[in-house]
Amino acid sequence: MKTFVFRSGAPLFALAVLFGLTGCGSYNRLVTLEQNVNKKWADVQSVYQRRADLIPNLVNTVSGAANFEKSTLTEVTNARASVGRVTLDASKAPTDAAQLQEFQQAQGQLSSALSRLLLVTENYPQLRATENFQNLQAQLEGTENRISVERNNFNAAVQEYNTAMGRFPTNMLNKMFGFQPRPFFTSNPGSDVAPTVNFNAFGASPAPAAPAPPTGRPNVPGSTPPTVDPAPSPALEATP
Repeated sequence: MKTFVFRSGAPLFALAVLFGLTGCGSYNRLVTLEQNVNKKWADVQSVYQRRADLIPNLVNTVSGAANFEKSTLTEVTNARASVGRVTLDASKAPTDAAQLQEFQQAQGQLSSALSRLLLVTENYPQLRATENFQNLQAQLEGTENRISVERNNFNAAVQEYNTAMGRFPTNMLNKMFGFQPRPFFTSNPGSDVAPTVNFNAFGASPAPAAPAPPTGRPNVPGSTPPTVDPAPSPALEATP
């Protein structure tokens, strides 16, 4: 009897040990992936903060231009303030999709305001020729590129983490140890449609008026233009 119990219990014990080792490995992997997501989120926050730090210098430089559109500067300043009101922990990636969406929406409004500001500066060649403005513009463009890169890196880390959480036997540890899925950055509504840029709206000179058509028979396309007889010259009087 004891031999039967021993023989039947040995496989169960081995299975329990194997499952325990697998569970430990799965738990450790989830911890590693979660820390990677948090690190990528910190990178995202860092590049967004860098852009916010550049904006006051850009506004001060642009505001020195004569007759510059003050409403555009006000829009950028207000958008930057709105970003500051949406605060998320920089050391821990958000678990609430609504919070991330609010953060993304505020950052998107700031991006739009900056795009309009740089578009308006096209009307100020003297401003764009200054070294300070050129340096700020180059730093902003580089920061925008880094934002795109870091957002993609964050989404890749979230995908790997969420995928691991959904697999067996790791999915059995989610509720036990409090692991939660993380939301992705998503495209802004309408980002798939190319924007229409109308430079005439920023004070571009109007197109020259078409010349007035000649008097007489109109010139129909494909027909021979009408000939205009020269004015008759006055007859010369014969000398006696």
